[in-house]
Amino acid sequence: MIIKNIDLIIIALYFVASLSIGLYMSKRAGQNTGNFFLSGRNLPWWIAGTSMVATTFAADTPLAVTELVSQQGVAGNWLWWNMMFGGMLTVFFFARLWRRAGIVTDAEFVAIRYSGKAARFLRGFRAVYIGIFMNVIVMAWVNLAMVKIVHIMFPFLTIFGHKAFHILGMDFSASLVVVAGLMLFTALYSSLSGLMGVALTDSFQFLMAMAGSIILAIVAVHHVGGISGMESSLHQMKWVFNFFPTLDHGTAAGHVGGMLKLGVTAIVAYFGVQWWASWYPGAEPGGGGYVAQRMMSAKNEKHSLLATLWFQIAHFALRPWPWILVALATLIMYPTAADKGATYVMAIRDLLPSGLLGLMLAAFLAAYMSTIASQTVWGTSYIINDLFKPFVKPGASEKYYVRISRVTTFVLMFFSVLVTTQFNQISDAWKFILACSGGIGLVLLLRWFWWRINAWSEISAMLAPYAVYPILKYHGVSFESSLIVIVAWSTLVWLVVTFLTKPTSDEKLTSFYQRIHPGGKGWKRIAAQNPQVKGDTGYTRLFVNWLLGVILVSFSLFGFGKIIFHDYVMGLELFGVALISGVLMFRNMNKMGWEKIVE
Repeated sequence: MIIKNIDLIIIALYFVASLSIGLYMSKRAGQNTGNFFLSGRNLPWWIAGTSMVATTFAADTPLAVTELVSQQGVAGNWLWWNMMFGGMLTVFFFARLWRRAGIVTDAEFVAIRYSGKAARFLRGFRAVYIGIFMNVIVMAWVNLAMVKIVHIMFPFLTIFGHKAFHILGMDFSASLVVVAGLMLFTALYSSLSGLMGVALTDSFQFLMAMAGSIILAIVAVHHVGGISGMESSLHQMKWVFNFFPTLDHGTAAGHVGGMLKLGVTAIVAYFGVQWWASWYPGAEPGGGGYVAQRMMSAKNEKHSLLATLWFQIAHFALRPWPWILVALATLIMYPTAADKGATYVMAIRDLLPSGLLGLMLAAFLAAYMSTIASQTVWGTSYIINDLFKPFVKPGASEKYYVRISRVTTFVLMFFSVLVTTQFNQISDAWKFILACSGGIGLVLLLRWFWWRINAWSEISAMLAPYAVYPILKYHGVSFESSLIVIVAWSTLVWLVVTFLTKPTSDEKLTSFYQRIHPGGKGWKRIAAQNPQVKGDTGYTRLFVNWLLGVILVSFSLFGFGKIIFHDYVMGLELFGVALISGVLMFRNMNKMGWEKIVE
């Protein structure tokens, strides 16, 4: 591979475009924290939704999908495809409520929903635990993937050795130093522009990343002889083309001849529990994190709902197939490669000519930088809005908070680089996060619809998993079984704690109900005290919409797959069902009247 001037020019133009957006939006972002963190609550749905998709398209995502496909076939993607069920719940039941809340971060939800010292503690704890601890781990995870990409694409960096620099008692490879430079540039434009600049840059970066992924998929499939040539070369591994895992009589996920086989316990864990029970960045039950930030930034409740719907469609139905096709091609191109995830980057190195190589490198930079920018702006919003303002220095000017926000952006990135040096492999990091957040999901869902949930419910649900996770880990219990045990344990704990502690004060509950007016039987007692407030209705129709939305996304996903693999009749039939589901879904919303589901 030789990187030529045309490739460097394309990469340079990408950097110039990203920085230009940041500079253009910097004046508006600097006015106040509302503009900096929420773009003045004026994002249209297509920008807010695309920004969500771009953030979840990190540099590690194609590599992770390649590893899944190489080990478990196309069906291995159900380990994250199952999250569409929870995502569609967010679309119809929670997106409008987040926009209606009128808050800056999802941690601030604590301040409008709960009362007492426990609420103050929970808000600060969430700011530190999620905004700093979890956020830095996620950024370190993404950094590691980018280090691998830089190492493969720029082999000349190895002349500096594996550990080239020794700073603060830690070893930094040359590749990590390059990634740190990328983070510094990302921090520059994101700290200048705030969320509006990040969202606009995200949209530009998403288009670049998708274009690069599609071009690479076309070139890779052509290189192995087209779809028919791919199927012929992998005829002894036909299982890799299966869209669904097969059912085993065991308990955990396993393999027979390479084929992904899920036991009953694994089926229950992935399809019946994980998507609603566990917290995970970008797939929080009920929405949260940077997804909630985009929903709260939308123009109104309708735009919030449509942005989240577009996110689900693009995230699950449109984006995966270019990655999957490259992953299948790499099974033919690099059959003996030890690091299967790295074969995606090797395909870029070995297949793309000058010009396209520069475009794909810029696309990877776009994927990486969009995620890092969103993570830092989101994490900074927690630190400023939920830690600094209420506890460290309340009452300061808005310009002061914006200034501190910009400094905090750089600090977060610095710590993420330090944490990156402490990881060698992170393939099981997502399982750790899912297991140690098991049980919190139900609280995050019910706190909108049941008045009895209080701050102690959420605190106990967050801490309960750590009481049993070390024991399960020590005894070698599988992830699937551990998840079910942790969810059952955590649910029992938070329910007991809820009924043993004082409920949220009636004053706070009334204020919340008047602001959000969620309706439903869970608020019957508070609703009776506020007859002037009209609570939301139509939950049966919203549940039907959830089901139709799941059908729309899943059938579109598999419709694309069938057409790609030349099963045109089945593909068109699946698209037909998806189209009908979409039409029925929008008719249902129109019958309710948009004014009844959005303000």
